[in-house]
Amino acid sequence: MTDESVHVLQIGPAEAVAAWARSEFPPGGDAFGPFDIASCTADEAWARLAATAVDVLLVQGSWDGWTRCASDVAVIIVADAPAAADCLRWLRDGAQDIVSTDELTQPGWPRRLRAAVERQRVRAVTRQAFATDVHTGLPHAGQLIEHMSHLLALREREPAPMALLVLRIEGLATTMARLGPEAAGSLRRKVAVRLRAGVRASDVVASVGDDAFAVLLSLIDTPADADRVGRKLLGSLGETFKVGGADLAVATALGIASYPADGSQPDMLMRRAAGLAASAQATGRAGYASRLERGAATAANDEDSR
Repeated sequence: MTDESVHVLQIGPAEAVAAWARSEFPPGGDAFGPFDIASCTADEAWARLAATAVDVLLVQGSWDGWTRCASDVAVIIVADAPAAADCLRWLRDGAQDIVSTDELTQPGWPRRLRAAVERQRVRAVTRQAFATDVHTGLPHAGQLIEHMSHLLALREREPAPMALLVLRIEGLATTMARLGPEAAGSLRRKVAVRLRAGVRASDVVASVGDDAFAVLLSLIDTPADADRVGRKLLGSLGETFKVGGADLAVATALGIASYPADGSQPDMLMRRAAGLAASAQATGRAGYASRLERGAATAANDEDSR
């Protein structure tokens, strides 16, 4: 027996939940457990996830949102005779295993269940090790996609608009060429500081390329809110940056994708916003010399430090 309990939440229709409650699950589980088992319907699941620790979701059915619910939860789909295409889609979306109802009563099931938990934990640790941009401390694109997947899974049950902004920054390569990599890294950090200062704590700012950042507005009232935030961020980045005693300017192009109007999947929203940013005219750097001659303003949170 291990020292740590495995918390399993079984999710399914009311009749499946009742059947699970009457069964001995898992048989002979102490060798790979102990297992703490709870069952609920899909309508009750989000409240359970928010209120209790869960290591495994054992899902009766095929709702895709469960495979995107959390990076540290192993999702196992229970489906009898599923189509091969469905199985591949669930696995690619992050499901750890797909089992039949009969397999839940087999002697090897506790070992298989524990293996799924451990694989998911290793996956989460590995992903976290490569999840952060070293210059800015921001999450990378993969971490942003995962967070978007989680939010979109919630939106399937609780619809609400959200938006993804991608900002393409011009001027970083010039700084690299003129002042070197340390100054370019400092400039990227200062861009990140302004972006984070311009949005709510619940919103996510991520580094999605050497010259691009993304902002996920997790909850908005109307698409106009995303436009308003975008204009605010463009204005903030339009002020010069103090780097190593020099005043530097960047130009920024903005692309916005709104959910659900522009897509319902993370990669669709990212492609839409990034494509718009790539084709948009960058603003903020034209006239930099004349602004500098007048004594360019520096944002309050851009102290002259590296």
